[in-house]
Amino acid sequence: MKLKPRVVVGLSGGVDSSVAAKLLIDQGYEVIGMFMKNWHDESVTISNECPWLEDSTDAMLVAETLNIPFQAIDLSAEYQTRIVDYMFAEYSAGRTPNPDILCNREIKFDIFLKAATQLKADFVATGHYCQKGEIEVDGQPVYQLLAGADANKDQSYFLCQLSQEQLAKALFPIGHLQKSEVREIAKQAGLITAEKKDSQGLCFIGKVRLPDFLQQQLKPKTGKIIQIPEELPDYLTRLVPAGILPQDWTQEQLKAVCTPITYASTLGKAIGEHRGAHYFTVGQRKGLQVGGTGKPLFVIATDTKENIIYTGLGEEHPGLNRFGLFVPQDQVHWIREDLKLQPGETAVYSARIRYRQALSKATLIQRENGLYVVFEKAQKGIASGQFVAWYHGEECIGSGTID
Repeated sequence: MKLKPRVVVGLSGGVDSSVAAKLLIDQGYEVIGMFMKNWHDESVTISNECPWLEDSTDAMLVAETLNIPFQAIDLSAEYQTRIVDYMFAEYSAGRTPNPDILCNREIKFDIFLKAATQLKADFVATGHYCQKGEIEVDGQPVYQLLAGADANKDQSYFLCQLSQEQLAKALFPIGHLQKSEVREIAKQAGLITAEKKDSQGLCFIGKVRLPDFLQQQLKPKTGKIIQIPEELPDYLTRLVPAGILPQDWTQEQLKAVCTPITYASTLGKAIGEHRGAHYFTVGQRKGLQVGGTGKPLFVIATDTKENIIYTGLGEEHPGLNRFGLFVPQDQVHWIREDLKLQPGETAVYSARIRYRQALSKATLIQRENGLYVVFEKAQKGIASGQFVAWYHGEECIGSGTID
């Protein structure tokens, strides 16, 4: 008979998951450590060392120190299908994917969760800097995804695609701690990961050169860099209607503000060449290798069919800054299903379109075809394929893939 709740911890070989396991042991859980191997190809990593092998060894040593069972699981086939193929497809279509969000939804809290269930686990735990709450709605438990206590490390955005079923089985043991406290706990416990640097790479791949990684399937192809002037007539039609609340805008006004402009090469001048439009994303500044522009040059759009990059001069260029975005209906996801908007309904929340970005006040407008998100302040570099996540206070309540 099992007396303690059983938790499988995703030991990544880093300090955060190591301390997560330590805290769960202290709280009386039966803890099993499991390392996920999701990548085999070291040809695109920056250093010569083998990142997954080093991480796997560190995870095993942590398990030994904590005296818990340890095993490794090879999920590379699933990772290839669900994450890597998705990345290639998105970049080739000129969109900007976020593999970390998909990795959490598809790997850690799906494939990994199912593997933990086979071990008769009650929960899975990770080293994410976020917190889990529980409230009651209409007599039923509802789980909350809350921001981590360390504002500099809050990772709730990366978990914005989780469902109630996934949250029900999830534990985030370090979410209430500061990073400095986590390292101190690891040090006091004698864990080998106490001083280990944080991973900066793609989820489970390691630190990679993204262009090198993409070139595995997306081959270099020379194309034009076009500079678009600030005075483009189309920009005037995209201005926010004055004196009207977003929820009172017409469908045409919503569409004008919330959908990207389609550019043509005849609208600007050629100022250089690139090696592949699929290597660039909206808002990107580095890598254009065009000099003598005075102000910094930013990517404002990419056309992977015609292999053209459209750019704008300066941070205030109207092509770089947009007040709104659109999420197609089949891409709208509510963590808090009880707060889901119905067609015709609106709500004011806070939202972000990238990790560590400050939350901005936004009006959510639900229509039959999807969700329009209108920000109080213009957002820089809104790109198709990114995820927008919306919050009520510290709670992430939903998200969606930007069209």
